[in-house]
Amino acid sequence: MAEIGKRKPRADAQKNRELLLEAAKEVLGRGGPKASLEAVARRAGVGIGTLYRHFPTREMLFMAVFSRELDQLVSTAEDLAEREDPLEAIRSWLHANVNLVETKRGMLGALSLVMTEDLKQGYTERSNLVLAAMDRLLDKGRKAGEIRDGVSAEDLVQTLYAICYARQPGPDWRENVLRVLDIFVDGLKR
Repeated sequence: MAEIGKRKPRADAQKNRELLLEAAKEVLGRGGPKASLEAVARRAGVGIGTLYRHFPTREMLFMAVFSRELDQLVSTAEDLAEREDPLEAIRSWLHANVNLVETKRGMLGALSLVMTEDLKQGYTERSNLVLAAMDRLLDKGRKAGEIRDGVSAEDLVQTLYAICYARQPGPDWRENVLRVLDIFVDGLKR
């Protein structure tokens, strides 16, 4: 039974929210904390008032984009844990993570300003879900004799971020990061 006073969002409002999150991911990822919110609204095809109805502050928009990205990584990790080929699943997950790094790189300054204790706790909980799914995937690969022993989900994440942040942003950034990640994944083979 629905709570009194709580209504399900209208379909058009939910659609606008999704459009805003997609647009913000791109615009904020490129422009960082100083990116224009008007550009986000324009990119989403909505008015600035619609943006502010959904996200009253810039920080709320940043956190919504970042939280959505983390939720997608959790879902991706869980889905990939069911795949037959653990090594290719790990490669796919690392590649998907590159998208998060691209988004996060442009928003790091803003994120550090809005990370309250509650938000940190939510981030930690989501991160733990991702790590647990990746550990299941690594275990599956070790049991199948495909992945070497001694590699943890934390190793995967640390390597991912080290490779991503060691490269300077530029037109070939993504291509170079994916190439080096593929070399790393090949090194996981038993």
